[in-house]
Amino acid sequence: MALVVFFFGVAGSFLSVQAYPEIFTTTASLERSGDLRQDEEVIVHFSDSMIAGKMNEKIRIIPSVEADFIWSGAGKKLTIKPRSVWDAGKNYQITINGGENIMMVKNDFNFNFDVIGYPVLESFYPADKQKEVIVDIEDPILAVFDRTLVDYQIKFEINPPEAISYDIDSSEKRVKLVFKDNYKKGQLYKVDVYIKHKNETKFSKKIYETSFETLPPVPAQWSDDLSLRLIQAKKYAVAQIKEGKLIDINLKNQVMTIFENGIFVDAFLISSGKKGMDTPEGSYQIRNKHPRPWSKTYGLYMPYWMAIVPSGKFGIHELPEWPGGYKEGANHLGIPVSHGCVRLGVGSAEKVYNWAEIGTPVIVHK
Repeated sequence: MALVVFFFGVAGSFLSVQAYPEIFTTTASLERSGDLRQDEEVIVHFSDSMIAGKMNEKIRIIPSVEADFIWSGAGKKLTIKPRSVWDAGKNYQITINGGENIMMVKNDFNFNFDVIGYPVLESFYPADKQKEVIVDIEDPILAVFDRTLVDYQIKFEINPPEAISYDIDSSEKRVKLVFKDNYKKGQLYKVDVYIKHKNETKFSKKIYETSFETLPPVPAQWSDDLSLRLIQAKKYAVAQIKEGKLIDINLKNQVMTIFENGIFVDAFLISSGKKGMDTPEGSYQIRNKHPRPWSKTYGLYMPYWMAIVPSGKFGIHELPEWPGGYKEGANHLGIPVSHGCVRLGVGSAEKVYNWAEIGTPVIVHK
């Protein structure tokens, strides 16, 4: 009798499913549907146990992608794992038409999920079409992205080709590049930037293109026109110290250039030591200052004096003047005629004096 009842129960249950299939309808939902990583698994949770073999045949992914279907949790959890990666920035649709649960009730399912796009390049130095660019370890090519690159690889194509070194900082968002060898002066470089997920096989996505032109070579002969020489100094002078203030004295061109944090501030004509009384080359600093000292050695005032050696033998000052008020002519600026000090013109000396501080580095070179 028990056996009869058992079969009756099964039959009755089957008849009930056929008569009232909505009672046994399965619902489903995605664990995550927004901003999935390209290599992230898609997880579907079902309210009832599903017949995995029949379900797998009916799963469609649009756009099409090869994936593995992994069932767990007694058929209530489906993990969809891409064999490569999802396409960045794409919206995907998963359809399952006629998927059967263990009560043999067929269900239709439709899901959508979004894959996060590639990191966005927020800024790039040099700026597009920028001219007179200098690239070195303190002023590198710099690409800044909006989020971490830990799951991505970046490729920079430079034309004409140059060997480059790169560094990614601790934030994993900033990429610095420098040329390994001496790059070409006055050269127009084109740069294309590509990105891919680390699991993708090739770089197929170009995310940025730009160009810049490097600083032309320093002229072999500087202009005899002193005003043009100052323009050349502004264009070609490069700070040898990138932090703080710097006074750069070029004996060959008779030009002083001042920088702050590696940035050009101003340039002035000078008159350095004449032959036999040359201004010594080297690295110095401002030792002391005085607005109008008297030189017993020469019987002259040296306005806006700034010593660059401890002894005070060499320094920077305005064109000297006699007690009666006569001042050395500015026509000697641009020509080495002093007894070793570096002379500046009226106005220029005061500006440098007020700008420079005790301890400001001074580099004298040819």
